[in-house]
Amino acid sequence: MTIQTKISPAYRTMQEELHKSPKYGVASFHMAPIVKQIMEQSGAKSISDYGAGKCGLYKGLQENGMTDFAYYPYDPAFPEFGEPKPADLVCCIDVLEHIEIEFLPTVLQDLKRIMLKAGFFSVHTGPATKVLPDGRNAHLIQKPASWWLPKLCEHFEIAQVQRRPDGFWVITEPLKPN
Repeated sequence: MTIQTKISPAYRTMQEELHKSPKYGVASFHMAPIVKQIMEQSGAKSISDYGAGKCGLYKGLQENGMTDFAYYPYDPAFPEFGEPKPADLVCCIDVLEHIEIEFLPTVLQDLKRIMLKAGFFSVHTGPATKVLPDGRNAHLIQKPASWWLPKLCEHFEIAQVQRRPDGFWVITEPLKPN
């Protein structure tokens, strides 16, 4: 595997299987009102949905009256989406906790690479209700915000942090040059 690998082949296969369930990969739909507000405040005209699953964010934004924006989904379980594309706003909703820990630095670097204006990342910090076919919890990384935030700060400016009952979300901006 190269340094740019974001997921192992075995885990990609597991994710493809899990996404066959109608209840898996749909969390982003419920975050659409927050994402709409960020888009309006930042002037974002494009979204890169990193870990898009079934594109619930796109559907949620449309239901919330947002129609005039470019939408770029990316999810390794859906190769037809292609590679991640740069966008004004990069959303990564309930995805980071599913990343294999050895690939987390590469994924964070990839998010940084494609973020033009802002990012919206939500992280679930506890166990998932779903279990992988190999018996592991679907949330491979179950760490508190105090573990996540320094890792995010290596790649982004944190504009806002909001705790939620099952974790937290952040609004990020590109790092400012020293």
